[in-house]
Amino acid sequence: MTAQGLRLEKITKTFGDFKALDGIDLTVPQGTVHAILGENGAGKTTLMNILYGLYQPDGGRIMLDGTPQKIGSPRRAMDLGIGMIHQHLMLVETLTVVENVVLGLPGQGMRLSLDEHARKLSALADSFGFDIDPHQAVWKLPMGMRQRVEILKVLYRDARIIILDEPTSVLAPNEVDAFLEGLRRLRAAGKTIIFISHKLDEVAAVADRVTVLRRGAVSANLPVAGTPPAEMARMMVGRDVVLTTLEKSPMTSDAVLVSVRDLKARDNRGTEALKGVSFDIHAGEILGVAGVDGNGQAELAEALTGLRPVEAGTVKLAGEDITAAGVYERRHRLGISFVPEDRHGTGLVLDLPVYQNAMIRDFREEPFSSGGLLKTAGAKAVTEDWVRRYDVRLQSVDQAIRFLSGGNQQKLIFAREVECRPRLLVIMQPCKGLDVGAIEAVHRTVLAERERGTAILYISTELEHILSVCDRVAVMCAGRITGIIAPEEATPDRVGALLGGLAEAEVA
Repeated sequence: MTAQGLRLEKITKTFGDFKALDGIDLTVPQGTVHAILGENGAGKTTLMNILYGLYQPDGGRIMLDGTPQKIGSPRRAMDLGIGMIHQHLMLVETLTVVENVVLGLPGQGMRLSLDEHARKLSALADSFGFDIDPHQAVWKLPMGMRQRVEILKVLYRDARIIILDEPTSVLAPNEVDAFLEGLRRLRAAGKTIIFISHKLDEVAAVADRVTVLRRGAVSANLPVAGTPPAEMARMMVGRDVVLTTLEKSPMTSDAVLVSVRDLKARDNRGTEALKGVSFDIHAGEILGVAGVDGNGQAELAEALTGLRPVEAGTVKLAGEDITAAGVYERRHRLGISFVPEDRHGTGLVLDLPVYQNAMIRDFREEPFSSGGLLKTAGAKAVTEDWVRRYDVRLQSVDQAIRFLSGGNQQKLIFAREVECRPRLLVIMQPCKGLDVGAIEAVHRTVLAERERGTAILYISTELEHILSVCDRVAVMCAGRITGIIAPEEATPDRVGALLGGLAEAEVA
């Protein structure tokens, strides 16, 4: 490649009457890390999907090595040395890790040796600080592990231009550090990296330049050095954004609303994932659950919401034993809501329109239905109200929800699960893929639910998000809660020890 590397010129893309990209110019020199920032729906992923051949532009051109290129498919992109790590996972769940990585790899045929590829893959994973079994079936892996497989797929193919769409969204802090160091090594080796992220500290740590998109157009292009994160946030959303802890009133209730005792459950592999978990949540309290992904957090959320059977222990809500209650009873009679980690697999039906996804939880109730008949007009009116109040960017509530950006899909799920006024709200990775403005809005909504008296279990691998809103922090390791501490006590050393498996008594 020339020193110029990659250049996009006047790229436009329209979906129906909606102009997603409006004359985008972007230059990324060879051997640099270029960050792309913007609100949810600003056009970041659409632009990268054009570069990767998933979409075709309506206008403009792509230049590589100073030569115009038509990238008509991902296969053509890969042939040109372009690889992409998608925000939403593109894995065949029934295959193993190594089978997913080598799937479609040219030049294999009868010479394919999975054991040889597994050895090379393990060495590559170790160099990025990833602990992963190449022979494990993907469907048995937690979401964080699956994200690592996506990362390894691109790195294993030795792409020269690497597109990263929110690649660290479910990585633990220590894994993020190792991953960013890996990006620095790739840059030093001459790789060109385009890095989409809402995590401004990561952008500041690794990127050379940043381009900001707003409503499908470039609003800024400047060096990262000397640009404060707060200024980047302002350029993204067009206003000042709170990047630190939000103010909240002191807890006022001593009443325990949720009581969990000695809870045990197994994961999809049949391994014991919860090993006697116990905690209480008061009315109007936010209990955060911190931990490296894959330590029982997903199984805890599913056990509380009825999606996973428990082997032992009890769950009580307002003094009532609900351990044996089914999903429907929990969601409707008992008032338990759930914002899942996997919005595509669990939270949405992608081919249904937005308004039908909004009514999925309570479709049997007013205003969504009456006398056993669905009320389309009522459902659309409610959805349009939610779209306005939660700032969901879309063309129409009639469009398939798969065409919304990931962040806007998440905001719709959040609206659906909060607007039913739950007694217990279980939220897992609620800010995954959200821009800084949307994260602030989500946290304000969570705090409003707290003020209403809702008991909230906030599960996240993002410790800074937990500390910004939670009243107490429970740290999980290997299926156990190693300690429950106040946010002001959550020093890096203390949290690190608890994450490593030391019990609170050993840390104190």
